[in-house]
Amino acid sequence: MERGVTGKVATIGVDVGGTSISGGLVSHEGEVLLTVETPTHVAGLGTALKTLLALIHDVYSQARAHGWAVDGIGLGVPGPVDVDKGMMSASASTLRNHVPEFYDVPIAEQIQALTELPTYIDNDVNALALGERAFGLGRGAASLAVLAIGTEIGGAFVAGDVVVRGAHGFAGELGHIPVNFDGPRCICGGRGCLGAYLGGRQLAAQARRRVLDGTSSTLVARAGGDVGAITSSMVFAAAAAGDPLAATLVDEACEALAATLAMIVNGLDPEVIVITGGVAESLAPLRADVVRRVAAYAFAHPLGSTRIQIIRSDKRDTVRGGAALFAYERARRAGGR
Repeated sequence: MERGVTGKVATIGVDVGGTSISGGLVSHEGEVLLTVETPTHVAGLGTALKTLLALIHDVYSQARAHGWAVDGIGLGVPGPVDVDKGMMSASASTLRNHVPEFYDVPIAEQIQALTELPTYIDNDVNALALGERAFGLGRGAASLAVLAIGTEIGGAFVAGDVVVRGAHGFAGELGHIPVNFDGPRCICGGRGCLGAYLGGRQLAAQARRRVLDGTSSTLVARAGGDVGAITSSMVFAAAAAGDPLAATLVDEACEALAATLAMIVNGLDPEVIVITGGVAESLAPLRADVVRRVAAYAFAHPLGSTRIQIIRSDKRDTVRGGAALFAYERARRAGGR
């Protein structure tokens, strides 16, 4: 491949979410050189692929205008992926997803046709974990787990030089790990899943239901009198201010998170666990309490040596994740793995 005017080569990393798509140009050292973000359905429902292709074209054009050559594209999408086929699996429809138009669409093939660049796609949290391993908190660690807590919850594991994908691309769906067999129904059809307690959408929905059922709470005032406007961040803020309903919901959420972290510690024994996503900023002040709760469920020895980090969500991290995914897949395929 020809080098750019600067003599340097970079990678395009992209993160697709139900609300927005972020893309950027990332140097091989992990520096984010430029970013672009747009609403996923800026042109209406069913148009996410068109929006994605336009964003990638924009980033690629800017890269070339600034004298950067691009070696490839890595793309994280919200759901199980058939990595070798370069598409989101139709079986992902069993989980809630906000870009259903991506099911069984050869996304990588269409991007390659547009850009003439090698393109790889994977689950968004897998990409995020590869970014943490290459450039972030997991650098140098032999094993890493990532728990992304946002609107919904996803997870990923990296062991040695391998991202664990599972037989069907479903590895890491930690939002659907049952933590209470008598708990509320989850959107996946199961009962008592972590996501039913801690996913941003579900936590807010629980708060709204309890308020509508007659439970008194300051959450209504925080939402300007509109129960439908209650958000998960409001629930955490109200709990910190002493609101009994919010405190109960946050207590349940932290206990569910602790049980899941114990499962990760006992079952995988990673060196590092990174908790990130939109809800992580609200969880960060509660880290000590969460770790204390984990101790009630996890083996003491591995827990004592596991670094549990809670970091706020940053779009630069997700863009780096896409770039790290490209580097990982290029090496994997070159090695015949």
